Amino acid sequence: MWQYWGMLVIGHRGASAAAAENSVQAFVLADAMGADGVELDVRLAADGRLIVKHDPLPEESERLDSHPQLGEVLDACGDMLVNVEIKNSFGERGYDSTLAVVELTIAEMRQRGPLDRWILSSFDWATVERCRSVAPDITTAYLVMEATDAAIERTAIGGHAAIHPDELTITAAVVDRAHAAGLAVNTWTCNDPERIRELAQMGVDGVCTDVPDVALSALGRRLSPAALRWGRPA
Repeated sequence: MWQYWGMLVIGHRGASAAAAENSVQAFVLADAMGADGVELDVRLAADGRLIVKHDPLPEESERLDSHPQLGEVLDACGDMLVNVEIKNSFGERGYDSTLAVVELTIAEMRQRGPLDRWILSSFDWATVERCRSVAPDITTAYLVMEATDAAIERTAIGGHAAIHPDELTITAAVVDRAHAAGLAVNTWTCNDPERIRELAQMGVDGVCTDVPDVALSALGRRLSPAALRWGRPA
């Protein structure tokens, strides 16, 4: 039985309640708090830079300088697990129809640490499918608002390792169905200690949170497990 204390605690855009989200400081703080990993957002700028930012990028190149680049952030993550979410939604400013962002992102990741530290995710199905095709040796996950039966089936058939739904849609039945399909369930974004414990007791594999220190305390944890990996526990 996967015990609740083993649920991964993932700093949402770093320790984003303690420092500016997606900033180098937020990731350093998440590591210092003992988070198992962090989640970050990456976008491809028109000038070819990979910028860590949640919202669409400004069009003026000089305004990008206030946001860190992917390599800089990955270097700040120590030995933590890292969930790189590729922001690339059709209809949104800066959408990369060529999916060049995938190859560029993976190249940065391959330069840093063992491949089992990484998981690539996206709300855009074509993007996550390209990730799987380009880097079958790196764990991939499909980001969804809700882990419906159709979304679970699509993710499993696609060969992805995990599904990432909104925590408000999580029930024990949803977790059980995803696990039965061979998928890990990593949910976002929960800051309430009681709900964090509830998610863990349902068997959720990882929780994204703005307050990793609070989450670790809620789970009665002081130290990270000795060996961390993405996916379903053995």
